Formats: sequence, C-alpha cells, structure tokens
Amino acid sequence: MNTPWSVIRELESNNSRLAKESIVRREAAAGNREFFEGCRLACDSMITFGVKKVLERPAAGRNMPAPRGLSWAAFRALVDKLAARELTGDAAQTAINQARLQATPEQWNGWYRRILIKDLRCGVSEKTINVIADTHPEFAVPVFQAQLAHDGAKHESKMTGAKMVEVKLDGVRVITVAYPSGHVVQYSRNGKELVNFEHIKQQISRHCRFFHEPMVLDGEVMSSSFQDLMKQVHRKSDVAAQDAVLHLFDMVTLKDFQAGICDKRQIDRVYSLNAWHNLVKDHMPNVKVLDHEIVDLDTKEGQVRFAEINRAAIDGGYEGIMVKDPVAPYECKRTANWLKIKPFIEVSLKAVRVVEGTGKYAGMMGAVEFEGEDDGRQIQVSVGSGWSDKDREDIWRYRDEVVGEIGEIRGDALTQAQDSEVWSIRFPRFKTWRGFRKGEKL
Repeated sequence: MNTPWSVIRELESNNSRLAKESIVRREAAAGNREFFEGCRLACDSMITFGVKKVLERPAAGRNMPAPRGLSWAAFRALVDKLAARELTGDAAQTAINQARLQATPEQWNGWYRRILIKDLRCGVSEKTINVIADTHPEFAVPVFQAQLAHDGAKHESKMTGAKMVEVKLDGVRVITVAYPSGHVVQYSRNGKELVNFEHIKQQISRHCRFFHEPMVLDGEVMSSSFQDLMKQVHRKSDVAAQDAVLHLFDMVTLKDFQAGICDKRQIDRVYSLNAWHNLVKDHMPNVKVLDHEIVDLDTKEGQVRFAEINRAAIDGGYEGIMVKDPVAPYECKRTANWLKIKPFIEVSLKAVRVVEGTGKYAGMMGAVEFEGEDDGRQIQVSVGSGWSDKDREDIWRYRDEVVGEIGEIRGDALTQAQDSEVWSIRFPRFKTWRGFRKGEKL
C-alpha cells in the first residue's frame, strides 16, 4: 500500500482535477485508511490544533542523526491531545518538536506537518476527497454546514400557523463550539475559524461546565458599526472588536451538528438555550439570547401582530424578520423551516419631475422624482425601478401631466442623510398610481 506522503507527492505533481480524483478513488479502493484519516484531520474545519507555526524536519546530516520514524498511532495520539487542548502553549510545542525529531523528513514535511498546519499543499480539499463519499462513506470528510434560511417571498405557502418570529440581525454569523472542559472555538458560516472575538470566547469558556457534552451555539455577532465589524472579522493584528456582542438564537449538540440534524424541536432548543443563559448571563455581558415571539398567522390577531413586528423591524433599522417553525428540527442545510422576510415600507408621494433616461432608455423616462410627507418625515426620492418599457415611453410622452400625480412607492426602509432633515427610501420601486384626481391620496 502506498505511504500517505507518497500519495501526497503524486497529487502534488499533477494539476488535473480528474487525475487527482482518480488517485483518491484508487487509494479508497485500496483501503488506505491512514491517508484518509490524515485528510480528514487536515480538511475538517471543525478539527483544530491550536498551533500557529510548525517547523520543517531538516535532512539527516553530521549533526542530525537519521531518525527512526514516527508511527501513525503515535502521531494520532499527539494530534488528538492537541485537538482536545490537553496540550497547549509550551507543552504543545515541546511535544510537536519531539515528534518532529522522531519522524523522517519525508514523513514530517510531506505528511504530518501538513496535517498540523491544516494544509495538504497538493491542490486537494474536502471536495476532492469526497468524490468517494458514495462508494466509501467511511473515508468522507464532514462538510461544515450550518442551518440556513430560504427567502420567505418564495415560500408563501409556509407562512401559516404558529410561527416563531425574530428580527434578522445585520451582523456576522458565528458558530461557537463550547466544550465542557472550557475550550471554545468559533467559526464563520463557511467553517473558517474566527479568532478575533476572544472576549466573547472567554466569557463562554467560564460557563461551559454546565454542558454535559460539547455544544454548538448558533448566533450573530453585532457591533456598533457593521462596517467596522467586517474589518475585524478576519484581521490578524490590531484587532478592536471589544464592543462586539454575540446574539444567540439556537443550540444543538456537537454530535448532532456533525451528523447534520438535531431532531429536538426548535422551541425546545431555544428553551434549553435560555435556561443555560439565564444561569450565567450576569457574567456574560457580551453574550445575549435573541428575543422571539410566537405568532399565529392563521388568525386575524396574528396577522396584525406580524405586521406590527414587521414595522418595528423597519423602524429599528434591522435587516428583516426571521420566521421559524417552532416544532421543526435543526438541519445543516438551507431549509424552509427558517424563512427570512425582507421588510418593506409603502408610502404615497407626489411626482414632481420626470427625468429622461440614458443608454437604452434615451428618449423615454429614466426615473420619476417624488416628494411628500409620511408620518411627519419629509421624503424626497428618485424612482427608476418598477416600470415597464411601455410605462417609460408613456410617462415621457405625457410627462407634464404626470407631474402632480400621487404614486405609491415601495422600499426597504426610510433612510436619512447625516445633518439633513430630509429622508429618502432605500431601494425604491414604483408600485402603482393612486387616486382618481391629480394630487388625491387614497
């Protein structure tokens, strides 16, 4: 059977994707378990070793006697302790250096070291390895995947019955894995490890003892400024994210997360999350649990309340609303059990000017400028979306008559420029004309 480092060399020397997949299939058929175990350690983003720098093994020479070699069992024992954080800091570096000196240069530089730095350096990822998932599932690398939401506009049939309603935060999705030992790791929704919210990890770490097994806390990190937050997410130095707060909205076991499904009901998962948080929240100022409300969309009262929550989300500047099935499982995929509803506003404004278009719209209407007042706020907005080509031709032809008409404008939210009393509409689009007479609002 081929040694793993010789397989890596072969993969490294060939740039063809099909050739690499053929090599992977060949090794799976041969039952090269050591190779696939190492690939999982290197490619599974949820396995980390807490080491930043791993030295190469120099070749044997006058001052460097030939090493005996390091068995796979011995190396696995080392990486298992590193992954569980039983070895950290100086103790971890000492153990790694001892292993490095025992391994041959081929073993270390071409295989063991690459596992520790989480980079096989041969153009292979979990996607390449998983070409054998159907025929040899035991060798597949788990793909990191959190539960994601569908667009509610495309699943209106699901908007019935009792639903959990939350605001949709405009932050960064963060998956936190908390171990009973106090070890905490955070990942982006794509499985990239996040290291810049250390104050949040420390606060959670102090209270992991309440967990009987490793848990996955699903949430969104918010900062005072979304732009500032995005600058900090993957920064490696000069990190300034101390004002960031983690808003949690779900919790499952790590075992279920890795299996891809947790059968526990949504409402029960949130209940468990709140039960844990209520015990420790006074000591975790940067960790909150997102509020929710149960609304029955089959009733008139529920529809009215849903509209009120939608309006409150707009006024609060939130990205939207999340609608969740309270009895659904947690599934590591995009599912209609979670629906994201983008809030919108509708205001009636007076057309004050018709602007000619450019390019393909030259010689016809490009946009109509509207003005008016809504809820005590003065609004000015140029609307260039929501029109057909025939609308543009007709409006341009009768532009003088259009001025003064009342149009209903839909948008995502009202926005106000700094140091201005005038408001505008984010992503405005024309819906319809209102009234029978010019200037009449209905």
